[in-house]
Amino acid sequence: MATLPPQLADIPGIVHCEITPPEQLIQDAREMQKDAYPHDEMFGDFCPIQSYIDCPPEDVFRYLCDVKSLEEYTVSTRDFEPTDVPGVYLGRDIIVPDTKIYMRLVASAEAMTLDYHCAWDQGDDLWMRYFFRVLPAEEVLGKPGSVVTWINCHHQNYDKNPYPELAPNSERPWVGDLWDMFYAGHMIELTNLKRILEYRHANGLPILGSEQPGAAE
Repeated sequence: MATLPPQLADIPGIVHCEITPPEQLIQDAREMQKDAYPHDEMFGDFCPIQSYIDCPPEDVFRYLCDVKSLEEYTVSTRDFEPTDVPGVYLGRDIIVPDTKIYMRLVASAEAMTLDYHCAWDQGDDLWMRYFFRVLPAEEVLGKPGSVVTWINCHHQNYDKNPYPELAPNSERPWVGDLWDMFYAGHMIELTNLKRILEYRHANGLPILGSEQPGAAE
């Protein structure tokens, strides 16, 4: 019977075809599947969402990289303006009154990845992270357009505000109170993103909001 390579032999729990018959692996995988999954099991520490968008990936990526696009496709982040810190913007999260949100966009055009580094109330510790990747749909689905993946991770700061003294008042709800609704809330925003981009692409309109006819300069 084959064995694991020496560098893996002492690590418990490694599963390889060399030590487990393929028929057993398929049976084990089937038994891992469930008819329904609890919310915590699906979205406990990680909240991944994804969607197909009928719009070229270069346009989708360019749209996401414009901080002003957040004011179009998100349900509550508004009025971003540059701060004195290069690359950091300050806006409002109107889902909770009087709440400031600081934002830095970290992009890689080659990989078409974009990370939002952000936080409520202060801009020195941007611990909230939103990870986007734009995939060419031609490569992954065999048709034109884009696939957008979006992942959030449950940082421990969601459980307790690390800077309560900076909140506008002691009764202000904390962003972590909304973690259980991140999947639904972000799916609403991802659907907004899909509708905006597919409409502009289908109608031959400029992609960015600032390029739309009549947009404020």
